[in-house]
Amino acid sequence: MFEAATGGQDEAKAYITGLHPIGRVGTPLEVANAVLFLSSDMASFITGETLMVDGGFIAQ
Repeated sequence: MFEAATGGQDEAKAYITGLHPIGRVGTPLEVANAVLFLSSDMASFITGETLMVDGGFIAQ
């Protein structure tokens, strides 16, 4: 998806990566892990929250 969004252009990749304070873009597996956690028994007492899986992008 990242390749499709940037058209494979290194400059576009660097720009998008630079927007994230963590210094890299996330992977589909990282998003899936958050979904798995929220749907697991470990998150059974969590209600009404928003989990931002964005590498700190929204915190800027």
